[in-house]
Amino acid sequence: MQSSRLGNILTRVFACAAVVTVLSLSLPAQSFTIEQVMSSPFPSELTAAAQSSSIAWVFNKEGDENIWVAAAPELVPVQVTHYQGDNGQPIASLRLTPDGRAVVYARGTELDAVGRAANPTHLPVQPKQQVWAADVAGGQPRLLGDMGCPFEGCENIQISPDGQWAVWVGKEQLWIAPVSGASQATQLTNIRGTLSSEQWSPDGKHIVVIVGRQDHSFTTILDVDGGKLQAVHYIAPSVDRDLSPQWSPDGAHIAFLRIHGVEKKRPLIPEHPQPYSLWVADTQTYTANPIWKSGDTMRDSLPLFGPDQLLFAAGDRVIFGSEQDGYDHLYSISDAGGEATLLTPGNFVVMDAALTADKRGVLFSSNQNDVDRRHIWRVDAAGGSPQQPMTKGETIEWTPVETGQGNVIACLGSTAITPALVYKLENGSRELITTNALPQDFPSAQLVVPKQVIFKSSDGYTIHGQLFMPKGQTQPGPALIYVHGGPIRQMMLGFHPLDYYSYGYAENQYLTSLGFTILSVNYRLGTMYGHDFRVPPHSVWRGASEYNDVLAGARYLQKLPSVDPHRIGIWGGSYGGFLTALALARNSDIFKAGVDWHGVHDWSAFLPQWEESADTAPDLKAAQELAWESSPDSSVSQWKSPVLLIQGDDDRNVPFSQMVDLVQRLRDNHVPFEQIVYPGEIHDFLLWKTFINSYQATAHFFEQHLEGAQIKTTAATQQ
Repeated sequence: MQSSRLGNILTRVFACAAVVTVLSLSLPAQSFTIEQVMSSPFPSELTAAAQSSSIAWVFNKEGDENIWVAAAPELVPVQVTHYQGDNGQPIASLRLTPDGRAVVYARGTELDAVGRAANPTHLPVQPKQQVWAADVAGGQPRLLGDMGCPFEGCENIQISPDGQWAVWVGKEQLWIAPVSGASQATQLTNIRGTLSSEQWSPDGKHIVVIVGRQDHSFTTILDVDGGKLQAVHYIAPSVDRDLSPQWSPDGAHIAFLRIHGVEKKRPLIPEHPQPYSLWVADTQTYTANPIWKSGDTMRDSLPLFGPDQLLFAAGDRVIFGSEQDGYDHLYSISDAGGEATLLTPGNFVVMDAALTADKRGVLFSSNQNDVDRRHIWRVDAAGGSPQQPMTKGETIEWTPVETGQGNVIACLGSTAITPALVYKLENGSRELITTNALPQDFPSAQLVVPKQVIFKSSDGYTIHGQLFMPKGQTQPGPALIYVHGGPIRQMMLGFHPLDYYSYGYAENQYLTSLGFTILSVNYRLGTMYGHDFRVPPHSVWRGASEYNDVLAGARYLQKLPSVDPHRIGIWGGSYGGFLTALALARNSDIFKAGVDWHGVHDWSAFLPQWEESADTAPDLKAAQELAWESSPDSSVSQWKSPVLLIQGDDDRNVPFSQMVDLVQRLRDNHVPFEQIVYPGEIHDFLLWKTFINSYQATAHFFEQHLEGAQIKTTAATQQ
């Protein structure tokens, strides 16, 4: 796809009148384009059929999102859908019917507060988020019904064990439709509250669902027959909040997590633990009992990935996650209670936990023995057996799945110079399934392999980073700090498992090819380095202590002989945009330019939205003052360096008003800025061309302000 020139499609506004003359310096020859390094199709939504040998996934090829299926033993990829165009209609919640003959999926974005899906291509007819099905053997997709879930990642289609019915949450209630498309979806429930976490029973006669009622929630069993709701049963109702219900393989029990209900008038500034307990319910009597309870320290809080790690294995074993020893690990316990067995001991973090096809083992990814990469492991659900690493070496793997027949274990994987693709795991190694997926002109041979670097922050934290160094550099040159979003993320020594950060990794490779040394900083708050690193004191709006790590990264760069210490910039998106703005506001003496993608600029505006019962907190005023002081807006008077601001005006994560407000403050303080605004785009950009244009603009901005590339003397008029 040819990308339009930036000047033809974007408005770029300079903040103040200036006359700029920059000398030209020699740069390494650019050997590839941003389009080339972004051209590989990105796979996601990998799933396996429960009773056949098929796997399925979504490929995003330059904005075209389509579904592919492969079946053992040949595992030849077959394209199932044929959507065309960079249309901003993502595919989510991909499911295979148990026999592998059909796929069911959601297409389109979640709804905003007034019930609209995103429309970044400005279609005259408002798009919808809808549920579709398609036969693997061919034919046109068939519409099952509307979805319209209300927040990012809320899509959760569940197919009945016989493959006949699909159920999902739309407009806070459950909807049901035959997978055949014989009739359109009908509303299954009309229950007060917001429904979520739906899951069919093994016999297909019941659905367990969480019914949320603001400050408490219930685990609920629905009796279903012929697509109709017959009865509703609440399991051990309480004032607390239930999470992540899971059926036992025989359907006799349900395991679920329980955390405390909402407490009014609790102070905001002190951080509080969130203890939790593991319950098991009898599906005949609708009673339940706790079989395990956490402690009361911060490490005993519900882990970040805890709800995703609750699994009900064969042999009456319940698998759950805990950070009680400082790392997010898997534990196994009898559904009758007793002592929990640690399945994954060591100083590493477990992610992507999934049961094997026979439900007697657990597949997971972790950074065990390779802290800045991830590999696939297997452990017996009952414990006692040593873990078996299924992949190792200078590769990265995630999202393991196993087919119900054929014993095919597949995963997604990447390397430092190869983006994510689909692999089969066998005999301790991985075999590429998508053999023709990497474009012929993808510049793998021209990419650099980032170097792992470890340095200390000013207050003693050990910080990991990835250092990208230009090939053939002969003299000190410009450098950039890259700060990821989240903030619960980890950048790795290769292409990332998430598309947003995989694209960011590609941009860092592109910037490196232009002559920039880049240090990607895994600041505190990120995952994979333990609970205490992820939950540090005085962080986020309570003091932004994580900025110490960004500053330490800049100090590290300043000491490198290949870096000109007077030409260091910074860029990042979302939380990385916040840290970019904070760096420019507090240390324009170090950071000479920055690119802030949809960043947070005033934490105090978020307290009522993010903190429970903030409006009743006795220290609300003090909390708002602390949040303000932890924000870039509070230090704009010190901000001198130029900045490029980029955001979509339909951002549902960081309100566009955060950028609007910052721009006025920059104008008042005569700070040079440029802006790129995408009408109709959301936080995680939907259009491939939005990324391409933004990455080109980012590179051009840094070349102007750090690199010394020749530009014309320009008089820019303040807007």
